[in-house]
Amino acid sequence: MEQAPPDPEKQLKPATLEPLGRPDPGLEAVAGEEAERAREEGSEADTMTDNNFGLKKIEISVSEAEKRTGRNAMNMQETYTAYLIETRSVEHADGQSVLTDSLWRRYSEFELLRNYLLVYYPHIVVPPLPEKRAEFVWHKLSADNMDPDFVERRRIGLENFLLRVASHPILCRDKIFYLFLTQEGNWKETVNETGFQLKADSRLKALNATFRVKNPDKRFTELKHYSDELQSVISHLLRVRARVADRLYGVYKVHGNYGRVFSEWSAIEKEMGDGLQSAGHHMDVYASSIDDILEDEEHYADQLKEYLFYAEALRAVCRKHELMQYDLEMAAQDLASKKQQCEELATGTVRTFSLKGMTTKLFGQETPEQREARIKVLEEQINEGEQQLKSKNLEGREFVKNAWTDIERFKEQKNRDLKEALISYAVMQISMCKKGIQVWTNAKECFSKM
Repeated sequence: MEQAPPDPEKQLKPATLEPLGRPDPGLEAVAGEEAERAREEGSEADTMTDNNFGLKKIEISVSEAEKRTGRNAMNMQETYTAYLIETRSVEHADGQSVLTDSLWRRYSEFELLRNYLLVYYPHIVVPPLPEKRAEFVWHKLSADNMDPDFVERRRIGLENFLLRVASHPILCRDKIFYLFLTQEGNWKETVNETGFQLKADSRLKALNATFRVKNPDKRFTELKHYSDELQSVISHLLRVRARVADRLYGVYKVHGNYGRVFSEWSAIEKEMGDGLQSAGHHMDVYASSIDDILEDEEHYADQLKEYLFYAEALRAVCRKHELMQYDLEMAAQDLASKKQQCEELATGTVRTFSLKGMTTKLFGQETPEQREARIKVLEEQINEGEQQLKSKNLEGREFVKNAWTDIERFKEQKNRDLKEALISYAVMQISMCKKGIQVWTNAKECFSKM
Protein backbone atom coordinates (compact mmCIF):
# COMPACT_ATOMS: atom_id res chain seq x y z
CA MET A 1 0.00 0.00 0.00
CA GLU A 2 1.38 3.43 -0.95
CA GLN A 3 2.29 6.01 1.65
CA ALA A 4 0.52 9.34 1.97
CA PRO A 5 2.21 12.21 0.11
CA PRO A 6 4.38 14.67 1.99
CA ASP A 7 3.10 18.14 2.79
CA PRO A 8 3.64 20.39 -0.27
CA GLU A 9 4.98 23.14 1.97
CA LYS A 10 7.77 20.84 3.21
CA GLN A 11 8.54 19.55 -0.25
CA LEU A 12 11.23 22.08 -1.04
CA LYS A 13 14.59 20.37 -1.38
CA PRO A 14 15.30 18.02 -4.33
CA ALA A 15 16.79 15.45 -1.99
CA THR A 16 13.46 14.96 -0.21
CA LEU A 17 11.18 15.51 -3.21
CA GLU A 18 8.64 12.74 -3.78
CA PRO A 19 7.24 11.77 -7.19
CA LEU A 20 3.94 13.23 -8.32
CA GLY A 21 2.50 9.75 -8.46
CA ARG A 22 1.93 9.46 -4.70
CA PRO A 23 -1.84 9.86 -4.31
CA ASP A 24 -3.65 10.53 -1.08
CA PRO A 25 -4.63 7.40 0.91
CA GLY A 26 -8.25 7.54 -0.25
CA LEU A 27 -7.43 8.54 -3.81
CA GLU A 28 -7.71 5.13 -5.41
CA ALA A 29 -11.08 4.55 -3.77
CA VAL A 30 -12.61 7.64 -5.33
CA ALA A 31 -11.18 7.07 -8.83
CA GLY A 32 -14.44 5.55 -9.97
CA GLU A 33 -16.39 8.51 -8.60
CA GLU A 34 -14.09 10.93 -10.44
CA ALA A 35 -14.56 9.01 -13.68
CA GLU A 36 -18.32 9.25 -13.25
CA ARG A 37 -18.05 12.95 -12.50
CA ALA A 38 -15.98 13.38 -15.67
CA ARG A 39 -18.81 11.80 -17.62
CA GLU A 40 -21.25 14.31 -16.17
CA GLU A 41 -19.14 17.45 -16.18
CA GLY A 42 -16.30 16.73 -18.60
CA SER A 43 -12.84 18.31 -18.32
CA GLU A 44 -11.78 21.54 -19.96
CA ALA A 45 -15.12 23.37 -19.76
CA ASP A 46 -14.20 25.76 -22.55
CA THR A 47 -13.80 22.90 -25.02
CA MET A 48 -16.96 21.00 -24.06
CA THR A 49 -19.92 21.08 -26.40
CA ASP A 50 -23.28 22.35 -25.23
CA ASN A 51 -25.02 19.78 -27.41
CA ASN A 52 -24.55 16.91 -24.94
CA PHE A 53 -23.19 15.04 -27.92
CA GLY A 54 -21.76 12.22 -25.81
CA LEU A 55 -25.13 11.61 -24.17
CA LYS A 56 -27.07 11.12 -27.39
CA LYS A 57 -27.10 7.90 -29.34
CA ILE A 58 -25.26 8.74 -32.52
CA GLU A 59 -24.41 6.46 -35.40
CA ILE A 60 -21.05 7.37 -36.95
CA SER A 61 -19.65 5.82 -40.11
CA VAL A 62 -16.95 6.52 -42.65
CA SER A 63 -18.94 5.17 -45.53
CA GLU A 64 -16.89 6.03 -48.58
CA ALA A 65 -13.39 6.89 -49.81
CA GLU A 66 -12.79 9.01 -52.89
CA LYS A 67 -9.60 9.78 -54.79
CA ARG A 68 -9.24 13.51 -55.49
CA THR A 69 -6.81 15.95 -57.06
CA GLY A 70 -6.21 19.46 -55.80
CA ARG A 71 -3.69 22.14 -54.86
CA ASN A 72 -1.70 22.00 -51.63
CA ALA A 73 -0.38 24.88 -49.50
CA MET A 74 2.56 25.30 -51.90
CA ASN A 75 0.11 25.62 -54.82
CA MET A 76 1.36 22.33 -56.24
CA GLN A 77 -0.99 19.73 -57.63
CA GLU A 78 -1.43 16.64 -55.45
CA THR A 79 -3.54 13.51 -55.34
CA TYR A 80 -5.17 12.56 -52.06
CA THR A 81 -8.01 10.49 -50.62
CA ALA A 82 -11.08 12.07 -49.01
CA TYR A 83 -13.38 10.14 -46.67
CA LEU A 84 -17.13 10.61 -46.31
CA ILE A 85 -18.23 10.82 -42.66
CA GLU A 86 -21.92 10.24 -41.98
CA THR A 87 -23.60 10.83 -38.63
CA ARG A 88 -27.18 10.12 -37.70
CA SER A 89 -29.01 10.69 -34.42
CA VAL A 90 -30.75 7.50 -33.29
CA GLU A 91 -32.70 9.20 -30.50
CA HIS A 92 -33.51 12.88 -30.98
CA ALA A 93 -34.56 15.07 -28.09
CA ASP A 94 -38.11 15.58 -29.43
CA GLY A 95 -38.48 11.94 -30.42
CA GLN A 96 -38.36 12.76 -34.15
CA SER A 97 -35.82 11.28 -36.53
CA VAL A 98 -33.34 13.63 -38.17
CA LEU A 99 -31.62 13.56 -41.52
CA THR A 100 -28.14 12.13 -41.82
CA ASP A 101 -25.33 14.68 -41.73
CA SER A 102 -22.40 14.02 -44.03
CA LEU A 103 -19.13 15.71 -44.89
CA TRP A 104 -15.74 14.89 -46.40
CA ARG A 105 -12.45 14.85 -44.50
CA ARG A 106 -8.85 14.22 -45.49
CA TYR A 107 -6.49 12.02 -43.49
CA SER A 108 -4.52 15.15 -42.52
CA GLU A 109 -7.66 16.53 -40.84
CA PHE A 110 -7.96 13.36 -38.78
CA GLU A 111 -4.31 13.92 -37.77
CA LEU A 112 -5.08 17.51 -36.78
CA LEU A 113 -7.99 16.35 -34.62
CA ARG A 114 -5.86 13.76 -32.82
CA ASN A 115 -2.99 16.21 -32.25
CA TYR A 116 -5.47 18.61 -30.68
CA LEU A 117 -6.83 15.87 -28.39
CA LEU A 118 -3.29 14.90 -27.32
CA VAL A 119 -2.57 18.47 -26.22
CA TYR A 120 -5.84 19.20 -24.44
CA TYR A 121 -6.19 15.78 -22.80
CA PRO A 122 -2.63 14.72 -21.86
CA HIS A 123 -3.93 12.38 -19.14
CA ILE A 124 -5.97 10.33 -21.64
CA VAL A 125 -4.75 7.43 -23.76
CA VAL A 126 -5.97 8.98 -27.02
CA PRO A 127 -7.02 6.38 -29.64
CA PRO A 128 -4.52 6.08 -32.51
CA LEU A 129 -5.13 6.60 -36.21
CA PRO A 130 -4.63 3.81 -38.73
CA GLU A 131 -1.30 3.75 -40.53
CA LYS A 132 -0.71 6.36 -43.21
CA ARG A 133 1.39 3.95 -45.26
CA ALA A 134 1.21 0.16 -45.22
CA GLU A 135 3.58 -1.61 -42.83
CA PHE A 136 4.30 -5.32 -42.22
CA VAL A 137 3.10 -6.22 -45.71
CA TRP A 138 3.74 -9.54 -47.41
CA HIS A 139 5.04 -9.60 -50.98
CA LYS A 140 1.66 -9.84 -52.75
CA LEU A 141 0.23 -6.89 -50.82
CA SER A 142 0.71 -3.42 -52.26
CA ALA A 143 2.50 -0.83 -50.11
CA ASP A 144 1.04 2.01 -52.18
CA ASN A 145 -1.07 4.29 -50.01
CA MET A 146 -3.41 4.88 -52.96
CA ASP A 147 -4.02 1.15 -53.49
CA PRO A 148 -7.82 0.48 -53.33
CA ASP A 149 -7.47 -2.38 -50.83
CA PHE A 150 -5.25 -0.30 -48.53
CA VAL A 151 -7.58 2.71 -48.79
CA GLU A 152 -10.52 0.48 -47.85
CA ARG A 153 -8.72 -0.86 -44.78
CA ARG A 154 -7.75 2.66 -43.79
CA ARG A 155 -11.38 3.76 -44.20
CA ILE A 156 -12.36 1.07 -41.69
CA GLY A 157 -9.55 2.19 -39.38
CA LEU A 158 -10.64 5.83 -39.49
CA GLU A 159 -14.21 4.82 -38.69
CA ASN A 160 -12.91 2.80 -35.75
CA PHE A 161 -10.95 5.86 -34.54
CA LEU A 162 -14.08 8.03 -34.56
CA LEU A 163 -16.06 5.34 -32.73
CA ARG A 164 -13.31 5.05 -30.11
CA VAL A 165 -13.38 8.81 -29.47
CA ALA A 166 -17.18 8.93 -29.49
CA SER A 167 -17.38 6.13 -26.90
CA HIS A 168 -14.86 7.75 -24.54
CA PRO A 169 -16.59 9.34 -21.51
CA ILE A 170 -14.58 12.59 -21.81
CA LEU A 171 -13.42 12.90 -25.41
CA CYS A 172 -16.95 12.39 -26.75
CA ARG A 173 -18.03 15.72 -25.22
CA ASP A 174 -15.30 17.81 -26.80
CA LYS A 175 -16.54 20.73 -28.88
CA ILE A 176 -13.83 20.40 -31.56
CA PHE A 177 -14.66 16.72 -32.03
CA TYR A 178 -18.33 17.58 -32.40
CA LEU A 179 -17.52 20.22 -35.01
CA PHE A 180 -15.26 17.74 -36.82
CA LEU A 181 -18.35 15.61 -37.43
CA THR A 182 -20.75 18.43 -38.22
CA GLN A 183 -18.92 21.50 -39.58
CA GLU A 184 -17.20 21.04 -42.93
CA GLY A 185 -16.20 24.64 -43.64
CA ASN A 186 -13.66 26.56 -41.51
CA TRP A 187 -13.11 23.63 -39.15
CA LYS A 188 -9.32 23.91 -39.41
CA GLU A 189 -9.49 27.59 -38.54
CA THR A 190 -11.61 26.77 -35.48
CA VAL A 191 -9.03 24.24 -34.29
CA ASN A 192 -6.12 26.58 -34.83
CA GLU A 193 -7.91 29.35 -32.91
CA THR A 194 -7.71 27.18 -29.79
CA GLY A 195 -3.94 27.76 -29.82
CA PHE A 196 -3.25 24.11 -29.05
CA GLN A 197 0.04 24.19 -31.00
CA LEU A 198 1.43 26.73 -28.53
CA LYS A 199 0.51 24.46 -25.62
CA ALA A 200 2.19 21.40 -27.08
CA ASP A 201 5.33 20.25 -25.26
CA SER A 202 8.48 20.21 -27.35
CA ARG A 203 10.13 16.84 -27.96
CA LEU A 204 13.50 18.23 -26.82
CA LYS A 205 11.99 19.34 -23.51
CA ALA A 206 10.35 15.93 -23.03
CA LEU A 207 13.64 14.15 -23.77
CA ASN A 208 15.46 16.41 -21.32
CA ALA A 209 12.90 15.62 -18.59
CA THR A 210 13.25 11.87 -19.24
CA PHE A 211 16.97 11.92 -18.48
CA ARG A 212 17.07 14.57 -15.76
CA VAL A 213 14.05 13.77 -13.57
CA LYS A 214 15.34 12.57 -10.19
CA ASN A 215 12.26 11.00 -8.61
CA PRO A 216 10.21 9.30 -11.34
CA ASP A 217 7.00 7.54 -10.36
CA LYS A 218 7.64 3.80 -10.40
CA ARG A 219 4.19 3.06 -11.83
CA PHE A 220 4.66 5.35 -14.81
CA THR A 221 8.17 3.97 -15.37
CA GLU A 222 6.79 0.43 -15.40
CA LEU A 223 3.97 1.51 -17.74
CA LYS A 224 6.51 3.03 -20.12
CA HIS A 225 8.52 -0.20 -20.14
CA TYR A 226 5.33 -2.19 -20.70
CA SER A 227 4.38 -0.03 -23.70
CA ASP A 228 7.83 -0.62 -25.21
CA GLU A 229 7.52 -4.36 -24.71
CA LEU A 230 3.95 -4.42 -26.04
CA GLN A 231 5.07 -2.63 -29.18
CA SER A 232 7.98 -5.04 -29.61
CA VAL A 233 5.82 -8.15 -29.14
CA ILE A 234 3.11 -7.01 -31.55
CA SER A 235 5.74 -5.99 -34.12
CA HIS A 236 7.25 -9.49 -33.99
CA LEU A 237 3.79 -11.04 -34.22
CA LEU A 238 2.96 -9.00 -37.33
CA ARG A 239 6.27 -9.94 -38.95
CA VAL A 240 5.64 -13.63 -38.28
CA ARG A 241 2.14 -13.30 -39.66
CA ALA A 242 3.50 -11.64 -42.84
CA ARG A 243 6.00 -14.48 -43.34
CA VAL A 244 3.29 -17.09 -42.78
CA ALA A 245 1.05 -15.30 -45.29
CA ASP A 246 3.84 -15.44 -47.87
CA ARG A 247 4.38 -19.17 -47.35
CA LEU A 248 0.66 -19.91 -47.21
CA TYR A 249 0.01 -18.01 -50.41
CA GLY A 250 2.67 -20.05 -52.18
CA VAL A 251 1.36 -23.37 -50.86
CA TYR A 252 -2.21 -22.63 -51.93
CA LYS A 253 -1.23 -21.36 -55.37
CA VAL A 254 0.95 -24.42 -55.99
CA HIS A 255 -2.18 -26.51 -55.56
CA GLY A 256 -3.33 -24.91 -58.79
CA ASN A 257 -0.67 -27.04 -60.48
CA TYR A 258 -2.59 -30.11 -59.30
CA GLY A 259 -5.62 -28.79 -61.11
CA ARG A 260 -3.67 -28.22 -64.32
CA VAL A 261 -2.01 -31.65 -64.20
CA PHE A 262 -5.27 -33.47 -63.41
CA SER A 263 -7.00 -31.61 -66.25
CA GLU A 264 -4.25 -32.58 -68.73
CA TRP A 265 -4.27 -36.16 -67.47
CA SER A 266 -8.04 -36.43 -67.88
CA ALA A 267 -7.70 -35.67 -71.58
CA ILE A 268 -5.83 -38.94 -72.21
CA GLU A 269 -8.01 -41.16 -70.00
CA LYS A 270 -11.46 -42.56 -70.75
CA GLU A 271 -12.61 -44.35 -67.58
CA MET A 272 -10.64 -42.08 -65.24
CA GLY A 273 -11.19 -38.82 -67.13
CA ASP A 274 -14.28 -37.52 -65.35
CA GLY A 275 -12.88 -38.21 -61.88
CA LEU A 276 -9.58 -36.53 -62.69
CA GLN A 277 -11.33 -33.53 -64.21
CA SER A 278 -13.54 -33.10 -61.10
CA ALA A 279 -10.56 -33.44 -58.76
CA GLY A 280 -8.71 -30.83 -60.78
CA HIS A 281 -11.65 -28.45 -60.40
CA HIS A 282 -11.56 -28.85 -56.60
CA MET A 283 -7.83 -28.09 -56.62
CA ASP A 284 -8.43 -24.91 -58.65
CA VAL A 285 -11.09 -23.76 -56.17
CA TYR A 286 -8.71 -24.49 -53.29
CA ALA A 287 -5.89 -22.50 -54.91
CA SER A 288 -8.06 -19.44 -55.55
CA SER A 289 -9.58 -19.41 -52.04
CA ILE A 290 -6.36 -18.08 -50.47
CA ASP A 291 -7.01 -14.56 -51.81
CA ASP A 292 -10.18 -14.14 -49.73
CA ILE A 293 -8.57 -15.83 -46.73
CA LEU A 294 -5.59 -13.47 -46.64
CA GLU A 295 -7.83 -10.47 -47.22
CA ASP A 296 -9.74 -11.42 -44.07
CA GLU A 297 -6.43 -11.86 -42.26
CA GLU A 298 -5.46 -8.28 -43.10
CA HIS A 299 -8.37 -7.06 -40.97
CA TYR A 300 -7.01 -9.16 -38.10
CA ALA A 301 -3.57 -7.62 -38.67
CA ASP A 302 -5.12 -4.14 -38.59
CA GLN A 303 -6.60 -4.90 -35.16
CA LEU A 304 -3.12 -5.75 -33.90
CA LYS A 305 -1.66 -2.63 -35.53
CA GLU A 306 -4.13 -0.49 -33.61
CA TYR A 307 -2.60 -1.65 -30.33
CA LEU A 308 0.87 -1.34 -31.82
CA PHE A 309 0.08 2.39 -32.18
CA TYR A 310 -1.71 2.49 -28.80
CA ALA A 311 1.70 1.77 -27.24
CA GLU A 312 2.87 5.22 -28.36
CA ALA A 313 -0.29 6.77 -26.86
CA LEU A 314 0.63 5.19 -23.51
CA ARG A 315 4.15 6.60 -23.73
CA ALA A 316 2.72 10.06 -24.43
CA VAL A 317 0.92 9.97 -21.05
CA CYS A 318 4.14 8.83 -19.35
CA ARG A 319 6.18 11.60 -20.99
CA LYS A 320 3.71 14.22 -19.80
CA HIS A 321 4.02 12.93 -16.26
CA GLU A 322 7.82 13.07 -16.49
CA LEU A 323 7.61 16.68 -17.65
CA MET A 324 5.36 17.64 -14.77
CA GLN A 325 7.60 15.83 -12.27
CA TYR A 326 10.68 17.55 -13.70
CA ASP A 327 9.02 20.98 -13.52
CA LEU A 328 8.09 20.27 -9.91
CA GLU A 329 11.64 19.30 -9.02
CA MET A 330 13.08 22.39 -10.72
CA ALA A 331 10.58 24.62 -8.85
CA ALA A 332 11.53 22.99 -5.53
CA GLN A 333 15.22 23.37 -6.29
CA ASP A 334 14.82 27.04 -7.19
CA LEU A 335 12.80 27.68 -4.03
CA ALA A 336 15.40 25.97 -1.83
CA SER A 337 18.13 28.07 -3.45
CA LYS A 338 16.27 31.32 -2.79
CA LYS A 339 15.65 30.36 0.86
CA GLN A 340 19.34 29.68 1.29
CA GLN A 341 20.24 33.05 -0.24
CA CYS A 342 17.79 34.79 2.07
CA GLU A 343 19.22 33.01 5.11
CA GLU A 344 22.80 33.92 4.13
CA LEU A 345 21.85 37.58 3.69
CA ALA A 346 20.05 37.65 7.04
CA THR A 347 22.89 35.98 8.98
CA GLY A 348 25.81 37.32 6.97
CA THR A 349 27.28 33.84 6.49
CA VAL A 350 27.94 32.15 3.16
CA ARG A 351 27.68 28.35 3.27
CA THR A 352 28.44 27.65 -0.37
CA PHE A 353 30.74 29.15 -2.98
CA SER A 354 29.07 31.78 -5.15
CA LEU A 355 30.06 34.61 -7.46
CA LYS A 356 28.24 37.00 -5.14
CA GLY A 357 30.35 35.84 -2.20
CA MET A 358 33.57 36.44 -4.12
CA THR A 359 32.37 39.89 -5.19
CA THR A 360 31.63 40.78 -1.55
CA LYS A 361 35.14 39.76 -0.48
CA LEU A 362 36.75 41.80 -3.26
CA PHE A 363 34.66 44.96 -3.12
CA GLY A 364 33.33 44.97 0.42
CA GLN A 365 29.99 44.38 2.14
CA GLU A 366 26.64 45.76 1.00
CA THR A 367 25.04 48.55 2.96
CA PRO A 368 22.26 47.51 5.40
CA GLU A 369 19.71 49.23 3.18
CA GLN A 370 20.86 47.26 0.13
CA ARG A 371 20.78 44.01 2.09
CA GLU A 372 17.29 44.72 3.43
CA ALA A 373 16.04 45.49 -0.09
CA ARG A 374 17.47 42.22 -1.42
CA ILE A 375 15.98 40.25 1.46
CA LYS A 376 12.58 41.80 0.78
CA VAL A 377 12.77 40.85 -2.91
CA LEU A 378 13.84 37.31 -2.02
CA GLU A 379 11.01 36.95 0.50
CA GLU A 380 8.51 37.96 -2.17
CA GLN A 381 10.06 35.46 -4.58
CA ILE A 382 9.99 32.76 -1.90
CA ASN A 383 6.33 33.39 -1.18
CA GLU A 384 5.54 33.25 -4.90
CA GLY A 385 7.65 30.08 -5.28
CA GLU A 386 5.86 28.36 -2.41
CA GLN A 387 2.50 29.08 -3.98
CA GLN A 388 3.76 27.88 -7.35
CA LEU A 389 5.15 24.68 -5.83
CA LYS A 390 1.89 24.01 -4.02
CA SER A 391 -0.02 24.56 -7.26
CA LYS A 392 2.28 22.21 -9.19
CA ASN A 393 1.84 19.53 -6.51
CA LEU A 394 -1.95 19.75 -6.70
CA GLU A 395 -1.88 19.80 -10.51
CA GLY A 396 0.40 16.78 -10.57
CA ARG A 397 -1.77 14.73 -8.22
CA GLU A 398 -4.85 15.60 -10.24
CA PHE A 399 -3.04 14.45 -13.39
CA VAL A 400 -2.03 11.15 -11.78
CA LYS A 401 -5.56 10.51 -10.54
CA ASN A 402 -7.15 11.20 -13.93
CA ALA A 403 -4.44 9.40 -15.88
CA TRP A 404 -4.73 6.17 -13.89
CA THR A 405 -8.50 6.23 -14.16
CA ASP A 406 -8.16 6.31 -17.95
CA ILE A 407 -5.30 3.80 -18.01
CA GLU A 408 -7.45 1.29 -16.11
CA ARG A 409 -10.24 1.89 -18.63
CA PHE A 410 -7.75 1.31 -21.46
CA LYS A 411 -6.45 -1.91 -19.91
CA GLU A 412 -9.95 -3.38 -19.77
CA GLN A 413 -10.54 -2.37 -23.40
CA LYS A 414 -7.17 -3.80 -24.50
CA ASN A 415 -7.67 -7.15 -22.79
CA ARG A 416 -11.16 -7.51 -24.25
CA ASP A 417 -10.20 -6.47 -27.80
CA LEU A 418 -7.02 -8.53 -28.08
CA LYS A 419 -8.74 -11.58 -26.64
CA GLU A 420 -11.50 -11.31 -29.25
CA ALA A 421 -8.97 -10.69 -32.05
CA LEU A 422 -6.83 -13.72 -31.16
CA ILE A 423 -9.87 -15.97 -30.80
CA SER A 424 -11.18 -14.78 -34.18
CA TYR A 425 -7.81 -15.48 -35.76
CA ALA A 426 -7.74 -18.99 -34.31
CA VAL A 427 -11.29 -19.63 -35.58
CA MET A 428 -10.20 -18.33 -38.99
CA GLN A 429 -7.29 -20.79 -39.08
CA ILE A 430 -9.55 -23.68 -38.01
CA SER A 431 -12.04 -22.77 -40.74
CA MET A 432 -9.24 -22.60 -43.30
CA CYS A 433 -7.97 -26.05 -42.30
CA LYS A 434 -11.50 -27.47 -42.47
CA LYS A 435 -11.88 -26.14 -46.00
CA GLY A 436 -8.62 -27.80 -46.95
CA ILE A 437 -9.82 -31.09 -45.48
CA GLN A 438 -13.09 -30.74 -47.35
CA VAL A 439 -11.29 -30.13 -50.66
CA TRP A 440 -9.20 -33.28 -50.26
CA THR A 441 -12.25 -35.23 -49.10
CA ASN A 442 -14.03 -34.18 -52.31
CA ALA A 443 -10.97 -35.14 -54.33
CA LYS A 444 -10.93 -38.53 -52.63
CA GLU A 445 -14.56 -39.12 -53.63
CA CYS A 446 -13.72 -38.16 -57.20
CA PHE A 447 -10.88 -40.66 -57.24
CA SER A 448 -13.15 -43.34 -55.72
CA LYS A 449 -15.63 -43.00 -58.59
CA MET A 450 -13.02 -43.60 -61.26
